[in-house]
Amino acid sequence: MPKLKIRGGDLDLVEYEFSPFSPGEKINALGIGGRTLAPREGKVRVTAPGRIHLTVLDMNRFAPNRPGGGGVGFALQISCFAEAECTPGKTEIDYSREPIVRHFVAVFKEATGYSGGFLIRVRDHDQKHVGLGSTGSVLVALANAMNEALGGPLTKDEIRLLIGNNYVEETEDGRVTLGFETGVGPAAVTYGGMAVMGDELTLAYHHPFAEGKNVFVIIPETTVSSSGRAEFDLLMNRARNLDYQDRELKAYFVLMDLIPALERRDLKKIGDVIWEIEFRGSKRAEVEHHGFLIYQYMSRLREAGLEFVGMSSVGPSIAVVTERSEKEMAEILATMGLEVAISTKVDNVGLKVEWIG
Repeated sequence: MPKLKIRGGDLDLVEYEFSPFSPGEKINALGIGGRTLAPREGKVRVTAPGRIHLTVLDMNRFAPNRPGGGGVGFALQISCFAEAECTPGKTEIDYSREPIVRHFVAVFKEATGYSGGFLIRVRDHDQKHVGLGSTGSVLVALANAMNEALGGPLTKDEIRLLIGNNYVEETEDGRVTLGFETGVGPAAVTYGGMAVMGDELTLAYHHPFAEGKNVFVIIPETTVSSSGRAEFDLLMNRARNLDYQDRELKAYFVLMDLIPALERRDLKKIGDVIWEIEFRGSKRAEVEHHGFLIYQYMSRLREAGLEFVGMSSVGPSIAVVTERSEKEMAEILATMGLEVAISTKVDNVGLKVEWIG
């Protein structure tokens, strides 16, 4: 793999070389071990929501080999699931993205000391690389399904940390490489609602969000990539430079404005704070990555009186949270040549566990 340059400023230039490896290598078990296992008979299914990742707080505090950076996001009622069943034989995986699953199975077995296998079946929400968190949600569902099958040796927070410190994306040749992880997705997906993360995957705050309101996801057409090398270049260069300038302001917005608004359940104020962040630091870089047309779309949605408008992760998905109906939303979007891609609500529950056999 080529070396990719990271520039945060005039005197901040380093090179990072992506080094793909086989699933099961480069495991970080965080020193977890020696747990009591109680494998259960039958098959467990864990259903996990998707997520909207609204912003990173500081891109300078995370990289493919360092999870963190802080951030804000919420869980979405679009679901994926993972089923797991203990077996004395080899692990068998029924999923199109087998390398990332096989890698985390190895991580999980290393952390728990489990020497058996699993029968695994996974289905995601089928919205990949558009900012809705398909990989993270799958890993959270998978990890919790395996944990339930073994009698629950790990806590949910230990699972979050294992995912964050072993987060990978697959390569074209069936190997994996370290990916970016702030911890926002696994926290929101696990517990539901809105999650505010500090550095090192620390869950700083969690609260129900927009109960009873509608969420509409719009996915505008874009000619740029939001994954792979394009994502790396974006996050590790211009985004870092802009966060040097705005990270204190973004953290202030979150602590002094966003969290109190969440406590009051004030959707309009929450939307105002997120709208300010859309123009600050790394979030600005992520939006501009798709061209100023994204800003134009979001600005027109705000001008139409919609309470909450924000782009998820590196986009291009735009999330609207509002009291308006889907019919009203469709009428607003029609004037822009857009349409609702997903009509749903915030998930304030998080993971759902059921034994199915």
